[in-house]
Amino acid sequence: MNRFFKVLGPGLLFASTAIGVSHLVQSTRAGMMYGFGFLFTIVVINILKYPFFEYGTRYAAATGESLIDGYRSLGKWAIIAYFFVMIVSLFFVSAAVFQVTAVFMKELFQLHEMAYTFSPLLLIIGSSFLILAWGKYQFLDGFIKVVGLVMIVCVAISFILVIYKGAAVASDQFDAPEIWSLSTIPFAIALMGWMPTAVDLSTWNSLWTLEKQKASGYKSSVKEATHEFALGYWISAVLAVMFLTLGSYLVYGTDTPIISGSAGFANQVINLFSSAMGQWSYYVIATAAFCIMYGTSLGVLDGYSRALKRTSEVLFIAGSVTDEKWYLAALSVTALGGFSLCYGLSGNPNGFLLLVDIATVLSFLFAPIVATLNYRLVTRKKFPEEHRPKFIMRAISLLGIFTLSVLSLVYMGYYFGMLD
Repeated sequence: MNRFFKVLGPGLLFASTAIGVSHLVQSTRAGMMYGFGFLFTIVVINILKYPFFEYGTRYAAATGESLIDGYRSLGKWAIIAYFFVMIVSLFFVSAAVFQVTAVFMKELFQLHEMAYTFSPLLLIIGSSFLILAWGKYQFLDGFIKVVGLVMIVCVAISFILVIYKGAAVASDQFDAPEIWSLSTIPFAIALMGWMPTAVDLSTWNSLWTLEKQKASGYKSSVKEATHEFALGYWISAVLAVMFLTLGSYLVYGTDTPIISGSAGFANQVINLFSSAMGQWSYYVIATAAFCIMYGTSLGVLDGYSRALKRTSEVLFIAGSVTDEKWYLAALSVTALGGFSLCYGLSGNPNGFLLLVDIATVLSFLFAPIVATLNYRLVTRKKFPEEHRPKFIMRAISLLGIFTLSVLSLVYMGYYFGMLD
């Protein structure tokens, strides 16, 4: 148990980061719009993506280096490919997370006046920057454990109460939407893109695993590290189903309109929970939702900054480890880039959900590239044989790469009008 607590951290940090947009927004929206139509999709995509995230932890624990260093060992083409994926997704993903966090902050503190348009966003980005610049991983590790536990308890209680009460009565005029049709492809891809999160974020697992070992002074075994990660991963997978259930039981089939505006949607999500627990819980839920999104913002800002720093070191200074100024520079790039994109889309009335969908679709389209690189790293001869994945993991990996590739082609075919 003592060893477990020395290892505990990266898996929960992953879970808390994943629970953010993909669960609060995408899973809930899937339940509202399509009921349990996407339940099978959520379960399967979580299973198919699991190996690629686990390989990040496995590789770091076995070799003492990050996936990013591993990409460079595959050839310069691999690290360049990852660098391209990271740079393109960095701004959209960070902007989406910052924006969603700002929306829940506005809802919690009722900051809907025009004078407060960008104040919450600036407060979130600025405070996250200062916390990471000063407290770094140690603060992030401790903070995530607290807010993650609060949100898990709130979701679990709401889920139990909703199941006990039963589903809302369907409207007589309700016409169930077609799920397996071309019109649902964009939403399905967006849902799977961040379910539980983007595959390129697997590099963060490796970086956080190494940072945890450094902070705790304890070098975990591969078995300890991967078991700790699995705990966090499957917690996030179960919570995705719970959020889907809340949306389905409380909204699907009723006359309740699904709001696309940022503030309205945030209010609607919070009301889903409070309608199950009682109106007294509105601000409790609002606080929990904001805390988990704030934790996600911290995780995303730290993860992308660490990845940007290490990739730049590997690409431009032959892998040498630079001082903390490079981390601060990477924090600045990620923070400013995310804010700039939020500012650019501020004039679009549907910019909130548009930003989320763009970020999630990009993540899905890039997933086969990163998944292939991760699989190659842990199955090649240079990787210690005793730590290579077993047959089942390899089989799921190959099926996952194939599925992600086919679905990406289907989406591109739809986007370019090649599918009727």
